[in-house]
Amino acid sequence: MKRLALVSILITLAVCSLAIAGKKVPSWFAPLFNGKDLAGWKHDAEVEKHWKVVDGVITYDGKGDSLRTEKDYRNFILMIDWKIDKGGDSGIYLRGQPQVQIWDNPIGSGGLYNDKNEPRRNVDRPIGQWNSFIIIMRNGYVTVIENDVQVVDHVKMNSVSGLPETGTIELQHHNSPLWFKDIYIRELPD
Repeated sequence: MKRLALVSILITLAVCSLAIAGKKVPSWFAPLFNGKDLAGWKHDAEVEKHWKVVDGVITYDGKGDSLRTEKDYRNFILMIDWKIDKGGDSGIYLRGQPQVQIWDNPIGSGGLYNDKNEPRRNVDRPIGQWNSFIIIMRNGYVTVIENDVQVVDHVKMNSVSGLPETGTIELQHHNSPLWFKDIYIRELPD
């Protein structure tokens, strides 16, 4: 039954992937970024010094804190485009926990920080080019599709302090310039 549900989700993701390639996102996804400002994200004067919206893209200068959603999430499908500079290091925290990795590393992006066996392979595009993630977080398990290739398959998200029931989505950093765009979410039932 669980495998059938996962297959159903992956089929849905394939449809979504085709839609995103043409930049037509299904109506059942909600935007997490409106392309104009940081509405929906926790931000104050200090955050706004380093995270800005430039030409429809969230840009980060490599200084200050990470950017977090105002809302907490439990189960969801997250679609997000990202790029980094040479030597860049970042990630996307799910429920405020260790991240889906984004970095300039031969291992490749998309793996979970706490899982040494992932990602399955490096499908990162050359530095400076846009990459896409579709991340499924469901009942503590994560699947990651990067650039239309599944690189993580239903891996349990672990945390030293225990995985909370809900939490923010965080654009995390390690003092590297970053760019994010086309961020959409679909909340899933338990």
